[in-house]
Amino acid sequence: MTFSIAGLAVARGISIGRAVLVGASRVEVAHYFIEPEQIESEIDRVRCGRNAVVEEIQRLQEDIPADAPQELTALLDVHLMLLQDEMLTSGVKHWITDRLYNAEWALTTQLEVIGRQFDEMEDEYLRERKADLEQVVERILRHMKGVAHPVVPQSPRRKTQQDLMLDDTIDVPLVLVAHDLSPADLLQFKKSVFAGFVTDVGGKTSHTAIVARSMDIPAVVGARTGSQLVRQDDWVIIDGDAGVVIVDPSPILLAEYGFRQRQIEVERERLTRLRHTPSVTIDGERVELLANIEMPQDAAAAVAAGALGVGLFRTEFLFMGRVGNLPDEEEQYRSYREAVEGMQGLPITIRTIDIGADKPLDKGHKDTSTNPALGLRAIRWSLADPGMFRTQLRALLRAAAHGKVNILFPMLAHPVEVEQTLAQVRLAQAELDARGAVHAPVRLGAMIEVPAAALMVRYFLRHFDFLSIGTNDLIQYTLAIDRTDEAVAHLYDPMHPAVLRLVADVIAAGREQGKSVSVCGETAGDVTMTRLLLGLGLRSFSMYPSQILPVKQEVLRADTRKLAGWARDLIEADGLAASAQSAPRSL
Repeated sequence: MTFSIAGLAVARGISIGRAVLVGASRVEVAHYFIEPEQIESEIDRVRCGRNAVVEEIQRLQEDIPADAPQELTALLDVHLMLLQDEMLTSGVKHWITDRLYNAEWALTTQLEVIGRQFDEMEDEYLRERKADLEQVVERILRHMKGVAHPVVPQSPRRKTQQDLMLDDTIDVPLVLVAHDLSPADLLQFKKSVFAGFVTDVGGKTSHTAIVARSMDIPAVVGARTGSQLVRQDDWVIIDGDAGVVIVDPSPILLAEYGFRQRQIEVERERLTRLRHTPSVTIDGERVELLANIEMPQDAAAAVAAGALGVGLFRTEFLFMGRVGNLPDEEEQYRSYREAVEGMQGLPITIRTIDIGADKPLDKGHKDTSTNPALGLRAIRWSLADPGMFRTQLRALLRAAAHGKVNILFPMLAHPVEVEQTLAQVRLAQAELDARGAVHAPVRLGAMIEVPAAALMVRYFLRHFDFLSIGTNDLIQYTLAIDRTDEAVAHLYDPMHPAVLRLVADVIAAGREQGKSVSVCGETAGDVTMTRLLLGLGLRSFSMYPSQILPVKQEVLRADTRKLAGWARDLIEADGLAASAQSAPRSL
């Protein structure tokens, strides 16, 4: 019987194949009290389980395929750091020693404690790391119980009516269906040719989503009970554009999606021809298409996609899970230098750390905010620890000696924050000069992420060389809506009149001052928004490398002279009955 499952689209495209199930991920845990004389043996059981997982991941790292996505390597490093996290190990010892919990009970209790801290994090990317911690704990539990990896055994293949339409005798495409997938899982499954991923949980920044986008493989996450509804070896269609999974499709649906799949492949082949085509509109407006990257190794993908540079390089990976041992200047310098050199002379914009009290780096970093979203985060957190901040600034300034570097500061809102930030840059430069260290000039930019910054944009333009609009946070703060909250997520609207007016005003002010303004949020890579942003005057977009060519195609087909009037009318329409997709194709 044909049925569909709705989820979250995180990697575009269509894949058709047979389901390979990863069984339920939760290990049943016994709860009982131990005797005092059993404390050491219980602690030792946890230690042995943890060491076994460490060895397992290290073996995977040694055997990692040459064609594996760079994201997997970094995510495996995150898992190793979580395994060695003092907060995890000391917490487990506490529950065993003080409460006399058995080892499994202590481990899952501490998981709940740390998990609640992750839930309170405002940053979506860091919040998604809770899933990594859960997977680490689960692997420890499995080793302690001697349970094998939860891949559902292959059953004899059922012949269906779909087999009459698809030749499944050789190289049958496979799609992976799971409750969740860890980086280690993805590496282990790399031996098989998976055409797509489906998971019950996850968001746009979950590791499955990150890896799927990096591999350019269709994926749907957040499918809730999808892994329970799909049977082993079922024919499955993953519609990565609509965020829909179709199970046991009829011959008619198979034919339809097969045709769409072939069309997409033809379109991708055609788009690759645009890689070296300049991004110029019909009326001769040059548009800068930049890449967002997560790690230094991603620079190669940005260059391969034809990006004119990097518009956003996030640095949070360097600071996560360090247990108070934050990266020093040399470690940061090496990482930034790798990214800079990877861009082969193209400019790279590196954002200073975007983390805060609501995103604890270790157990000693407590959240005292009643509302973490409005607390000590981003640039506020950096300014609260000037020593740490200047360490990062010095590393960035030194990396600039190897290429064109722009430094971007997140979530500035107050004039005093601007003054303090610029003062810290000058101090960092003076410190490098005092010790004779080589560094180079950089361009300084500010992110426009809160309405206050957008409303005082002309002040920002007097102090910074460029601006970057972070639409994800700007929408949330303008509308007071958490897009991850299912109760209000439907109100998260990039087309809200207030949001559009703020974006339009920032772009217009930048053009008046002759300074670059880019958009680095999700709207930049949304082809349905490209014409509207062009009509508002935007000439610099920053997005995932895989989104560059589709956006370039829209740019090449656009006439900004006609789009400007349409965009102005759209903003002035209070009800905004129209949408970004309402632009006539002739524009």
